[in-house]
Amino acid sequence: MSRIVVGPFNRVEGDLDITLDSADGRVTGARVNATLYRGFERILLDKPALDALVYTPRICGICSVSQSVAAALALADSQGMQPTRNGELCRNLILANESLTDLLTHFYLFFMPDFARESYAKEPWFDAVASRFKAVSGEATREVLPARAEFLHLMGLLAGKWPHTLSIQPGGSTRPVQRQERLRLVAILGAFRRFLERVTFGDDLERITAIHTPEQLRSWQQEKTWQGGDLRTFLHLSEQLGLDRLGRATDRYMSFGNYALQGEQTVPRGVWSPGNGLQALDPGRIVEDVSHAWMEPAPPLHPAHGETEPVAEKEDAYSWCKAPRLDGQVVETGALARALVAGDPLLTRLVIEQGGSVHTRMLARLLELARTLPRLQQWALQIEPDEPFCHHPQRLQDGEGVGLMEAARGSLGHWISVQRGRICRYQIIAPTTWNFSPRDAAGQPGALEQALVGAPIREGETDPVAVQHIVRSFDPCMVCTVH
Repeated sequence: MSRIVVGPFNRVEGDLDITLDSADGRVTGARVNATLYRGFERILLDKPALDALVYTPRICGICSVSQSVAAALALADSQGMQPTRNGELCRNLILANESLTDLLTHFYLFFMPDFARESYAKEPWFDAVASRFKAVSGEATREVLPARAEFLHLMGLLAGKWPHTLSIQPGGSTRPVQRQERLRLVAILGAFRRFLERVTFGDDLERITAIHTPEQLRSWQQEKTWQGGDLRTFLHLSEQLGLDRLGRATDRYMSFGNYALQGEQTVPRGVWSPGNGLQALDPGRIVEDVSHAWMEPAPPLHPAHGETEPVAEKEDAYSWCKAPRLDGQVVETGALARALVAGDPLLTRLVIEQGGSVHTRMLARLLELARTLPRLQQWALQIEPDEPFCHHPQRLQDGEGVGLMEAARGSLGHWISVQRGRICRYQIIAPTTWNFSPRDAAGQPGALEQALVGAPIREGETDPVAVQHIVRSFDPCMVCTVH
């Protein structure tokens, strides 16, 4: 058996090291180390409760809106507040703007450049893929960045700035939309849709969302060459490299649900596995285990009662990340989890037949782009400029609340306790905390640790390309992971 340490990873938000044990050219065990402690949960203690809306977006510059929304939901829950309908529509648009931008950025700038590595230089497709996706210099970058920037103009109209907007509040959004601005929103969304249909999918979004079986996907794929749209290019590379056999983890998936509108979630909440199908999610069954984290020893606690007490040295610890568990089990979260909980027929069948993989995680992200953008177009048209956009609390009451939602990378939860207008407890579990957790007291590896087992290591590799694909298929955000 041999051991290597892979890290730090490029094109990753934050610091990540992974220790790999291997034998006979395969990974036999992995330990994932989130190497940086930041301590937002302690920073927030004794701050005025509404200051959570200022501090929590600073957790991350990529998913700051997600942190804002989770904080606003937690505060609203603690105060028994309901947002206005316009406020919910604008919140959903702002959140989806960030999330879809994240999905697009991850595919083009984080994931696909790995296929332009010299490891693949002898493959027949290499020259064409490197020309399109090579980091910084690839032609896809020159197409994607302007489209991304134009799409983010929606954020400017609705939120004023990004990242770290302050427009999202427990009672809605403080940025009202005028009638002419609503027309501008519609135009921005139409332009982004045309980009996706022309470049990413090479087809109408309706045709993409109508693909319900693997056979239909193959038939659609064969209508054009493998360079007929970037989705076809990904599918071709996945077939050539066997990405459907790479990176299988727990095959238990969780979604907190998302995009609430008048009490209904557009993206549903639940837990899904091949054996049990869809089941209800009880957030009361969530605990965080700190047995292998650099935290003061404590029994597994629900986040509403959790503590974040760092220690610099601790036997058996190897990460600053806690280990969240649902009913004592490891779950995976992210775009694939959202699709499975929502009952997506294509991805459900693929996971039942093959298990979760690099292939299904990435396919789920692309399909989420196609499914979600039409919803944004509907929400923009539903805004009523003459109606209220935000309710403001007169004064804060003592209370406890939870904000559960979906960031681009998966399930995000904020738990808050308010006393005399100030925060007396604040706990956060981010998507990468779920996916990149260390082992728990029972010895269960986290989702990524499980997914890495069996990954091939080529002769002489010190930075195995298969490991890169698996890690990126989860799209880590380490600065969120470590509180």
